[in-house]
Amino acid sequence: MSKRATHLPTSSPEGEAPDVDRLIDTLVRHGVEFLLIGGVATQTYGAIRPTTDFDCLVRRAGKNLEQLAAAMRELGARLRVEGLTDEDAALLPVQITAETLVRMEISTWQTDAGAFDVLVDMPASDGRRLRYEDLVGRANQLDRAGVLVQVASLEDIIASKKWADRPKDREALPELEAIAAVQAGERVARSPEPD
Repeated sequence: MSKRATHLPTSSPEGEAPDVDRLIDTLVRHGVEFLLIGGVATQTYGAIRPTTDFDCLVRRAGKNLEQLAAAMRELGARLRVEGLTDEDAALLPVQITAETLVRMEISTWQTDAGAFDVLVDMPASDGRRLRYEDLVGRANQLDRAGVLVQVASLEDIIASKKWADRPKDREALPELEAIAAVQAGERVARSPEPD
């Protein structure tokens, strides 16, 4: 696995950037097996597009979900619900447990460290749903402030954005494809000459 330099998230007009270091530190301290995906992941590959949330894909196993629930409770997580203020959403009677999380395919949360989205899979270019176990072998490991973190491969992130085909995904793709092309050129340049 390769190591990549990280780029700090920047704020955007839609909201505050998440405290990425705090989120990562909390997840790692709790032993959560996860992959960075989404905007924060693309920034680690050099994208400059701002993001307002922290997306991660988690290993869907009982112990891992228990560790995730503990990390989320430490972060003061509460559901992020369209149409509700953060204060109103915080009043919803949601207990953050492994049992709660196992029922959710995608969940959006607000934490004391910013917006936090938890996914259990992401689409491949052909629409198949890929889970943590399918993606971790292709992930890149990076050092962020002394903490090693798994980041979904740029190719997998691009494939998921192409499949999702939302306006924001289409807007992000040219930059990501350009970064992928540069990386592919660097790999070719580093390849040893055949004997």
